[in-house]
Amino acid sequence: MESINLRKIKSFEIDHRKIKKGMYISRIDGDITTYDIRMAVPNSGNYLENDGLHTFEHLFATFMRSSNWAENVIYVGPMGCRTGFYLLMRNTPNEIAIDLVKKAMDFIADFSGDIPGATEKECGNYKDHDLKKAKNYAKLMRKVLENYSLEMLKY
Repeated sequence: MESINLRKIKSFEIDHRKIKKGMYISRIDGDITTYDIRMAVPNSGNYLENDGLHTFEHLFATFMRSSNWAENVIYVGPMGCRTGFYLLMRNTPNEIAIDLVKKAMDFIADFSGDIPGATEKECGNYKDHDLKKAKNYAKLMRKVLENYSLEMLKY
């Protein structure tokens, strides 16, 4: 096997002892901004539970890819540590990104009906969903983002 010199990735360079709930710019690569949507305080012992996180992911991604900025959405997905989500957007003003995430939280908090993409045909773990938890996560995060400003996007 070939030897590889492992580099420290950007997200591991952030001091996780200082991160609070919020929305942050994790990195900018050319025209793509990676937003850190931090919904739980790292290493607090309180994390997003898999079934609620999974439902939240389906609803968050569906909302973002259905918005007027859908063509600018590169990726929406959960952090492996279960403390939040990454949102990658191309050529999108930060004000718009904050507003979209707020609207996504409202959409999820108010959602009723069948969870998009939650059938055996569409999802690799279709039985692992909890809409009530996802809605609660969204309500809590919406409060965090209530008066969010551009200055607050910095870690």
